[in-house]
Amino acid sequence: MDDEAARSDVPADATCAQCGKVLTPNDTVVAEDRQFCRSCYESLVAEIRRGITALTTDVNYPLAAVGAVLGGALGIAIWWGATVMTHVAFGLIAVAIGWLAGHGAVRGSGNKRAVGLQAIAVAVSVASFAVASYLVRMTFINAELARRGSAMRLSFPPPNVDAFYKVVSIGFRPMDLVFLAIVVWEAWRIPRPPKLPA
Repeated sequence: MDDEAARSDVPADATCAQCGKVLTPNDTVVAEDRQFCRSCYESLVAEIRRGITALTTDVNYPLAAVGAVLGGALGIAIWWGATVMTHVAFGLIAVAIGWLAGHGAVRGSGNKRAVGLQAIAVAVSVASFAVASYLVRMTFINAELARRGSAMRLSFPPPNVDAFYKVVSIGFRPMDLVFLAIVVWEAWRIPRPPKLPA
């Protein structure tokens, strides 16, 4: 099928959305709800490519990691702080961990977007979710120990990995996996590199 046949639907008075030039069937490119002459369309595509390249190259990964860690730490503080104040573990608040880790990675990198940033944000958010889970459960366990008159208390940081795992696994519910999945999705979505539209 030739260009003229492909663009037989072009109105006689159609103009380029960029330069205002009157379009002909052979010189028309339709992009979503607008029409462009080929020259303007190719210029716009080249400009978008340059923008995407600038956004996804020269990423400062060390600062991105610092930003993600700071975001994850803030998310931990929000979830744990809400638990201490309300005495209720609102799992939905944990979603802030992924959101903050993702935005921290982006801000730390100089507002870049890249797959590497996604990996950093996801790793930090999963680790932060685990630490926050430990702190939340530690708070409730220590409160119960105090209620029973026991002098024993769980500490932070935990003495070893085994103690950490045992505390985090206490009371772990399927809904916790849902919250973790949302945390990971937010951390993955925010630094996602853009793609050139079809």
